[in-house]
Amino acid sequence: MVTSDDTPLPADGSQRREHPGDHERLSDHEPRPPEGPSRTRVLLVDDEALMRAGLRLMIDGAEGIEVVGEASDGQEGLAQARDLQPDVILMDVRMPRMNGIEAVRALREQGSTARVVMLTAFDTDEFLLDALRAGAVSFLLKDTPPEQVVAAVLDAAHDRVRFSPEVLARLVRLASAGPGAGDGGAHADDASGRPAPAPPGITEREWQVGRLVARGMTNQEICEELYLSLATVKTHLGRLFDKLQVTNRVQLAIRVLELEG
Repeated sequence: MVTSDDTPLPADGSQRREHPGDHERLSDHEPRPPEGPSRTRVLLVDDEALMRAGLRLMIDGAEGIEVVGEASDGQEGLAQARDLQPDVILMDVRMPRMNGIEAVRALREQGSTARVVMLTAFDTDEFLLDALRAGAVSFLLKDTPPEQVVAAVLDAAHDRVRFSPEVLARLVRLASAGPGAGDGGAHADDASGRPAPAPPGITEREWQVGRLVARGMTNQEICEELYLSLATVKTHLGRLFDKLQVTNRVQLAIRVLELEG
């Protein structure tokens, strides 16, 4: 559930940066209709024609969504994105000629403001972190129920994050297995079970806030957990964004999990 302190950001390209209060949950948002009479323009990019047809059937006309085009690989998707200027792109990870991750990077390089929701199957764990670092805003399994796909498209259009619960669990596991995993890295919890100390340059309080973000807590929940004001939590998040060189809440969670090792 998105809390009342959310502040939408304008879409200004690949490095647009969240307000620390934006899309506070990492998953499980409720569907939201578009604001006013505007429609959400969507491009489908998948090498399977049957999958594209199924996605179109799921979302076209739902909650103000309009499917404006289709592409069968990353290169064709780039051309369609330039011509059609969609708000959201539903993009498969594995495709011929140019895969989804390469296409997301290319979209950002050409200045596209379209938000990309990646589609994945169960055998693509290795692509999760790469896709999010490349600029995808959400990640869904291909068997996600239609109402959740609709919700993901609407959330993406408003710069809100959504993951399938299964994908979120995989993301946490993969990030936790990052640098330092299994080798007694400096940031792992010690033998007493106490939390790992803050990395160099990060205060203990900032690190506490970051760890709670990585657990999926909202700003309000962090306030209650640490007995801080909402303004203070947002200040700590803003400093974490700067110090860890991340631009959104999901990237922050990934980075914290990696550092915890």
